Amino acid sequence: MKLSTNLQRFHNRVTYYLWIGVFFLAIGGIVGTVYYATLQIKYVWRWYRVPQYFVYHEEVDIRAENDGEVKAIALKGAEALIQVKGSEGTQSYRVPTQNIKVHEGDLISAGDSLATYKQWRPGILMQGLGITLQASVSAIFFGILIGLCGGLARVSSNPALKWVSLVYVEIIRGSPLLVQVYIWYFAIGTMINQILARQGLKQISPMGYGVAALAFCAGAYLTEIVRAGIQSIHRGQIEAARSVGMTYAQTMRYIVLPQALRRILPPLAGEFISMIKDSSLLGIIAVRELLKATREVNTTTLQPFELFFTCAVLYLLLTFPLSMIVRYIERRMSTA
Repeated sequence: MKLSTNLQRFHNRVTYYLWIGVFFLAIGGIVGTVYYATLQIKYVWRWYRVPQYFVYHEEVDIRAENDGEVKAIALKGAEALIQVKGSEGTQSYRVPTQNIKVHEGDLISAGDSLATYKQWRPGILMQGLGITLQASVSAIFFGILIGLCGGLARVSSNPALKWVSLVYVEIIRGSPLLVQVYIWYFAIGTMINQILARQGLKQISPMGYGVAALAFCAGAYLTEIVRAGIQSIHRGQIEAARSVGMTYAQTMRYIVLPQALRRILPPLAGEFISMIKDSSLLGIIAVRELLKATREVNTTTLQPFELFFTCAVLYLLLTFPLSMIVRYIERRMSTA
């Protein structure tokens, strides 16, 4: 009996490692196929150009604001203080000691270069990545608030709240997100900005309307997630809370919502992953998120393969850790 059990374990272990080998062979076959395909096309790969779109060394030029004469250049360690005396008084410029282009007594005009220095700056892809994260985090934050209010309205006994929430969910889920972005920017945005302009107030940027479109879209899906989480709590707990004198609001706050929020965390994280990818639609309203930044660079450099492969990897780097977090949460909840 013991020998049979050991043989079964050995067979299972061999089978397990065999299928692991099959997996890596399949991955190797896919990579080899892609590599072979790249050799068959007449394309010059320029991967060495990609890093400059993440971070680059920019030469910053410090220029004079007015006409005048360089009266003094005082060196203080790694910095220098250039004093320019003109008709409007003496102006001081603090510059690095390296690459100073003027001397004492020089006559300069407004716009002349006084000194230059190099500084690391984020590239266009890094800027687009930051805007993508900003839009996604903002949209999911407001989407959670909308979804929480909508979910409570969906389970409310008030018919007005329930029907308004139901209509909102059906309209948003029944229309494409791209159309919603267009409506928010070109219809609602134009109307609101015209009202603000007449009042002399600052207008809302395209980023604001893009986040609003994403938030209202996410809110509709989160409304159903919250509703399902609330209704998954056994009604006996609600009746027990009401029987000890708790109000409906207290029951929701202390009994129902804490348990429901634990159950909706995995789908909530999944919605955040979808939001990161959906933010790529904001490029159509002039928001330079990651995909739009990639398209702009491709327009000037004509490097579609390197840039779009890089863009795909960046989206994967954003979403893959969240996927791992979702799996961890689901695993913890299943053992709780």
